[in-house]
Amino acid sequence: MDDQARVLKFQIFRYNPQKKGDKPRMVTYEITEAPGMTIFIALNEIRETQDPSLQFDFVCRAGICGSCAMVINGQPDLACRTLTAKFPDGEIKLLPLPGFELIGDLSVNTGKFMRAMSERVESWIHDKEADLVNYDELEERMDPDVADEIYELERCVECGACVSACATKRMRPDFLSAVGFMRLARFALDPRDKRTDEEFYEIMGNDDGVFGCMTLLGCEDYCPKDLPHQTQIAYLRRKMALIR
Repeated sequence: MDDQARVLKFQIFRYNPQKKGDKPRMVTYEITEAPGMTIFIALNEIRETQDPSLQFDFVCRAGICGSCAMVINGQPDLACRTLTAKFPDGEIKLLPLPGFELIGDLSVNTGKFMRAMSERVESWIHDKEADLVNYDELEERMDPDVADEIYELERCVECGACVSACATKRMRPDFLSAVGFMRLARFALDPRDKRTDEEFYEIMGNDDGVFGCMTLLGCEDYCPKDLPHQTQIAYLRRKMALIR
């Protein structure tokens, strides 16, 4: 063991809503830092060596699935790509993402929210003539610049960080939030989607949609994928304003 290795002090939110009599609390754990250690690696070590009951989420461990999002020292981020070396004093406080149903400890049900959002914005390509399509024919070519724009929006991993960082969402529970706007912008850009601007307006042309955004930039500041949330919200606002 490296004699110079730091001892990290983790303060972790603990609460199991399914356990009768359990109460929210912060529990402190100490572990020795390893080179290249991430919050995710540290949590695994805590669970393996100190407390097997600790709950947190992960799937890919590569910043792609978005499952391990949590509040790290006051900021929403992905545990699998946050290095412990980022914190000079070695003190790290972990909380579950606010705005989502708590499963237990650091685990929240983002899937429930994301499914409801997906159904609300009808996030599939709408082609009114789909029944007439000859599937033996090649799909019509898409302009490469448009394809690049769509790909940029498809990088969203639906981690929920933008939802948790959104003050508007805290005040207005039905607010669509940045992840929903990103999804809508993706389909509004796609030439294969035959929905009219009026149909998009029905989904987001109100105070629970793009006109309710207070532009506080929390979504863009804390997006782990550095997506252009405000650019897309402005794009959708201009698009809806022309109908209004």
